[in-house]
Amino acid sequence: MNLMFGNSISMSSKSLEFLWAKQVTISHNLSNVDTPGYKSKYVTFEDEYQKRLKLARASGSNASKTRSVIENSAYTVNESESSARLDDNNVNADAEEVEMARAQLQYQYVLQAINSDISRFRSVIRGQ
Repeated sequence: MNLMFGNSISMSSKSLEFLWAKQVTISHNLSNVDTPGYKSKYVTFEDEYQKRLKLARASGSNASKTRSVIENSAYTVNESESSARLDDNNVNADAEEVEMARAQLQYQYVLQAINSDISRFRSVIRGQ
């Protein structure tokens, strides 16, 4: 399948994984908004992916090595260190809800992009 779509399906799959993990992490943050001492968590993917991609490009990689970079890149969950409340909890519910909405919209967009790619491919197969 990757030969037909290039790296777009692999990258979209990794994006969906990242966005799902981001939504789960935000849900945990929101459910612990009143838990004393809870530190909010956030998910990162782009930094690690960019580092690996730059290394692959610097080594003169071909498409298969780039695909390997995409498939082997992973998201990480980090804990925020700062705290602005007396109970040592640093979850900002408003900011978390905005990030949740953003992650949900991004997830829907990626799904639509995948569906569009597959629909175009299906049209080509049918000869339409």
